[in-house]
Amino acid sequence: MLFAIPFPMIDPTLVQIGPIAIRWYALAYIVGIVLGWRLMLRLVALPQVVATRQQVDDFVTWATLGIVLGGRLGYVLFYRPGYYLFHPLEILAVWGGGMSFHGGALGVIVALWLYCRQQRIDFIAFGDRLATVVPLGLFLGRCANFVNGELWGRVAPDVPWAMVFPTGGPEPRHPSQLYQAGMEGIVLFLLLQGLVRVPALRARRGFLAGVFIAGYGVARIIGEFFRQPDAHLGFLFAGATMGQVLSVPMVLLGGWLVLRSRARA
Repeated sequence: MLFAIPFPMIDPTLVQIGPIAIRWYALAYIVGIVLGWRLMLRLVALPQVVATRQQVDDFVTWATLGIVLGGRLGYVLFYRPGYYLFHPLEILAVWGGGMSFHGGALGVIVALWLYCRQQRIDFIAFGDRLATVVPLGLFLGRCANFVNGELWGRVAPDVPWAMVFPTGGPEPRHPSQLYQAGMEGIVLFLLLQGLVRVPALRARRGFLAGVFIAGYGVARIIGEFFRQPDAHLGFLFAGATMGQVLSVPMVLLGGWLVLRSRARA
């Protein structure tokens, strides 16, 4: 307790008017989608042009559905399948929390494929530009996790910046949400924004998407070493967490995309 610093008690509800409440977590999703959309409008216009502004505008709805539906179903299937098997109606209760990035990523990929097929857009090229804006939402989402005092880290009594979280018991813990916000959000965003400005790299179909997918996988695996595993899952084989297990295929897939990327004519 000597090294613990106070957890900043921020009300998870930003505004409440009667029964209607706007939470920081919901706001993070909204702001992340809006910022990503505005940046995407600029990126698709870079040579070589991959889509029109109207097509980007229309894709926002598809992406939002992919994030929400995929994120929720991913949480249900990856993290608590046994519980929801006996409580199926609670799957719809998204306001009660429970979203999975890996599920959301799969949902967006499906939405992206369907939309690009409908619009006859290059799926991989459009995905490259889209991948470079995703860390914006990841950063805001992790910050919202911190505000909510959830997904806290492992016990760290000797770390000067350790915090005692309201729901994490009396032990000081790593603020792992901020670690992940930095790696998955800031570092990955700056890396991808630097790469997407290089014409030769933009021309390699699948390169930017591969860097994002592999980069997120690596950042998540590192972050999980500081994050407390979900109580109902605990550690899996060899001390790995579910987040690490789900991230290994991402590293492999992202590396494969980078290696196979080829310059477009």
